[in-house]
Amino acid sequence: MRATLGTRLMTWLSGEPVGVDEFGNRYYREKGHRVLPRGGGRRSREKRWVLYAGEPDGSKVPPQWHAWLHHTVDEVPRPDGRRRYSWEKEHQPNLTGTPYAYHPEGSVLRGGLRAPATGDYEPWTPE
Repeated sequence: MRATLGTRLMTWLSGEPVGVDEFGNRYYREKGHRVLPRGGGRRSREKRWVLYAGEPDGSKVPPQWHAWLHHTVDEVPRPDGRRRYSWEKEHQPNLTGTPYAYHPEGSVLRGGLRAPATGDYEPWTPE
């Protein structure tokens, strides 16, 4: 966990743990928050936050937890509660800047070799 001292202190003093995702990220909400009915305004929302396992990166948060963090859904995600479809892929964090990043053919980071131009290119010229 790489949370700052302030975040760790706030979590210890006013955080209530609500769950952990498959990546080890831990999710919290404000202790003792009085939940008001829908439409109670922005100030009625409880604070919700995540302590990342490892490097803090927003793309490490799975979709169901993202929805909970941003108050799209009110119920805390359960590990077995979400229906998985056959076409769904497993969640992956953003791999940009890592050895596993995608580099298309012709990319300098992949060797820089690409097929030669076919001659169908017509540059635009102003009239």
